[in-house]
Amino acid sequence: MENVRRYALYVALAVVSYLLLQAWNTDYGQTINTAPQQQSQLPSSIPDASSSPMNSTTDADEVPPVGQSTSVQPTATENTGSNRYVHVKTDVLELNIDLSGGDIEYLALPKYPQSLETPDVPFILLEDDSTRKFVVKSGLFLGTHSEGRGEFTASASNYTMTGDSLDVVLSYTANDITYDKIFHFRKGDYLFDVSYRLTNNSDKPWEGSFYGEINRDKSADPSASQGMSFSSVLAFAWTTPDTRYEKVTFGDIDDGVTHLKNEGGWVAFLQHYFLTAWVPSKQDSNTYYFNKTSDNRYRGGFTGPTVAVAPGATGELTASIYTGPKIQQHLRQVADHLELSVDYSWLWWAAQPIFWLLTKIQSVVINWGWSIILLTICIKGLFYPLTASSYRSMAKMKKFAPKMQELREQYGEDRQKMSQELMKLYQKEKINPLGGCLPMLVQMPVFMALYWVLQEAVELRQSPWIFWIHDLSLKDPFFILPILMAGSMFLQMQMTTQANMDPMQAKMMKMMPLVFGVMFLWFPSGLVLYWLVNNLITIAQQWYINHQIAKADSKKATS
Repeated sequence: MENVRRYALYVALAVVSYLLLQAWNTDYGQTINTAPQQQSQLPSSIPDASSSPMNSTTDADEVPPVGQSTSVQPTATENTGSNRYVHVKTDVLELNIDLSGGDIEYLALPKYPQSLETPDVPFILLEDDSTRKFVVKSGLFLGTHSEGRGEFTASASNYTMTGDSLDVVLSYTANDITYDKIFHFRKGDYLFDVSYRLTNNSDKPWEGSFYGEINRDKSADPSASQGMSFSSVLAFAWTTPDTRYEKVTFGDIDDGVTHLKNEGGWVAFLQHYFLTAWVPSKQDSNTYYFNKTSDNRYRGGFTGPTVAVAPGATGELTASIYTGPKIQQHLRQVADHLELSVDYSWLWWAAQPIFWLLTKIQSVVINWGWSIILLTICIKGLFYPLTASSYRSMAKMKKFAPKMQELREQYGEDRQKMSQELMKLYQKEKINPLGGCLPMLVQMPVFMALYWVLQEAVELRQSPWIFWIHDLSLKDPFFILPILMAGSMFLQMQMTTQANMDPMQAKMMKMMPLVFGVMFLWFPSGLVLYWLVNNLITIAQQWYINHQIAKADSKKATS
């Protein structure tokens, strides 16, 4: 049993290091590969959809609508000045809609600046230029070809919301059918509707379905530099009949086309802090798909149910799209399970209540930094009984250190006998050999859960604390908090280290502050603040408990 504490210390350090590195590599270490890859082939078992957009490797812009020629992609300079675009501005969105097809090829979020240094420059979520191609497309599918993607016209080139809602109507006519593509925006809402209203002036019935897709290359996430200076997770996601939330990576799509049918549902693209998601009607049976185009763009989308419009009649097909921050309370209202796109990994069971408590505290103190400090106090208070029990066990270990050293010297050649005698001593004196490491082991899931909360919560983006900490989601620019954290951890280890400790174990204890200090240099300052305050409270608790134990022993000795 003499090695139990040493092994526990090794496990604590190894597990923390492994989990942190796993978090980086899994969700913030994806490589950006722009090299062309061989097109995945569609499995032959897909029924009833042989010519659907879900199976095509041709981009929507390459599919000529009926009676129209294939349009040419606009250049980056056309994105702001060309009359091929309709510019729309609401209180929370700024976007450009391409009149050739009606796709959204630029979308910015004015409520979320690109950085604190440029408060008037909004974060750009969607764009189509030479450095990044990330657009939202939609159209109509008629079983053999796409429709509803012609050269639209609009009554104005600029639309600005002045009331509670705004409708932008694009129109074109082909083969005696008038297509009105309607974008319906609501004040203060990142969710808006995209509808096709068809007026069938032909002598034949029209049948087709709405399709919407998210179209993106593998370029880097522009929001990644706003976090930990690591590459952000970039992946599609969807909800399925079997799983509430599932990620679909670029690699998954490279391995083969994916599709399924689902009632309602949604399909989204994830990036750091922000989300783009198509949300069809809950009542519709939709087919979702992921594939790759011939020009190495990745697509995630859906096709809705077939709708029939008789000659002389009018029909409408609608879906919604969300383009905005990953705020859980908003996403819950948009679609079932969409809030799970705020991905806390396998520690969601601990992260959710931590985030709930953190937001409740913040609603009172109106400062995320002080909220983290108060949250830490609450967590330490919750674990105090365990901490007190552990430190009492450690005090007993120190008290009986001479006896344990005597046993080691007496049975040094017989390690089995020595372990048996040590175990008898532990049992007789009610000593817990894991006492020193138990608090750290128990708090590890809480620490990792808070890591995910601080990393995923867009609410902390660009939120200040005091003085030099202007953004709790970024690293400390002067490394003051990590240095203080390492110092507090060193002091805590000094208080924990025992005179009879194994030399290797003592060396490990001395190394841990340095290892953690270096790792924490690049961690979000909010997380480092939590760990620093946690250490300071632990030191105070340990001093108080040791003082109480010494006082009780002194009283017992004089009685």
